[in-house]
Amino acid sequence: MVSAVRRALAIAGANLRRFARDRTNVFFVFVFPVALILVIGTQFRGEEDPRLGVVGPEGETAALVLDSLAAHDVQIDRLGRAEDLRDRVEGTALDGGIVLPADLDERVRSGAPVDVEVLTGTTAAGQQLRTLVEEALARVDARAAAERALVARGASPERAQAAVADAAGALDAVEVRTVTAGDRLFPEGVASYDVAAPSQLVLFLFLTGISGAAALIQTRQLGISSRMRSTPTTVGTIIAGEALGRFLVSVVQGAYILVATLVLYGVHWGDPLGAAAVIVLAAAAASGLAMVFGTVFADPEQAGGVGTIVALCLGALGGAMLPIELFSDTLATAARVTPHYWAIDAFAELIRHDAGVRDVGPQLGVLAGFAVALLALATWRMRAVLRRT
Repeated sequence: MVSAVRRALAIAGANLRRFARDRTNVFFVFVFPVALILVIGTQFRGEEDPRLGVVGPEGETAALVLDSLAAHDVQIDRLGRAEDLRDRVEGTALDGGIVLPADLDERVRSGAPVDVEVLTGTTAAGQQLRTLVEEALARVDARAAAERALVARGASPERAQAAVADAAGALDAVEVRTVTAGDRLFPEGVASYDVAAPSQLVLFLFLTGISGAAALIQTRQLGISSRMRSTPTTVGTIIAGEALGRFLVSVVQGAYILVATLVLYGVHWGDPLGAAAVIVLAAAAASGLAMVFGTVFADPEQAGGVGTIVALCLGALGGAMLPIELFSDTLATAARVTPHYWAIDAFAELIRHDAGVRDVGPQLGVLAGFAVALLALATWRMRAVLRRT
């Protein structure tokens, strides 16, 4: 028994070393998924607060404009140069920016024209910022015009300023509430990365797993499997070692994506035990699917090509490319035939609803069923294939 375990571990270790020697695997397994999550999260971060860069004086008028914007949850970043502001808006580090003239207070008090440069990005947040900035500038201009009108009627500048401030306070006392009719698509506080990260983790977990089918076929073509059978190594040990190698690659990838998105994008994965259980069972299902493909096909390139297409199709159907909440009822029901659906649904419960490992027990049970069924099918096929070699 101990000898069989050691042989299985040796076979798994050989698979891991061969995987690590291929430099392209490092990119597609570790770099590309995290970069893709960044792109998707950036494109769909409509619920995050818009970011505005400001260049100009810190006088009374500027403070009124920025206070008005801050009341709409706009994040304000002070910059020193207009060139830096333009670069950050063009690079999407900021959603927009304004350049205030150095003599802003004097111009507003005198009623002289004021030129304010407004920069906005092409995102929805950028267009929203333009409206908010125009509203804030119009509000400040109206306030200054009211003060000038009171002074023209004989009031002192101090009394005029106090009267306008009282009137502005009465206007601000009007409360405007926004109410969502019906159910929200995602719970309050769920960021775009919280939606993108789990789906991409599951998608790449199965993509990487299925890509291992080609290596399994190459092992047979090179005669390695036959040579192993000529030693005191049983077919079951060979199958266990091959499956374990692919399983470990998938688990390492899933754990890496989880930690990387937690550190880089602040994704809250919920209960650590629950997240680990989802990764382990999804990796087991992925390795089982890879073993099935490795025994069905005889050509590595064919297995890799067809396997990638199948993995992408299953991912699309299972909600790894579009949130399952946007599916029709019929398509959402059909998605349940994929392991992707159950893994993503488990992550959704952990991340969005603070569920624990017991709460996602049904999803874990289905994933375990997929893993057992696929590994059993792969074992049956692998025994038949090895006996013929």
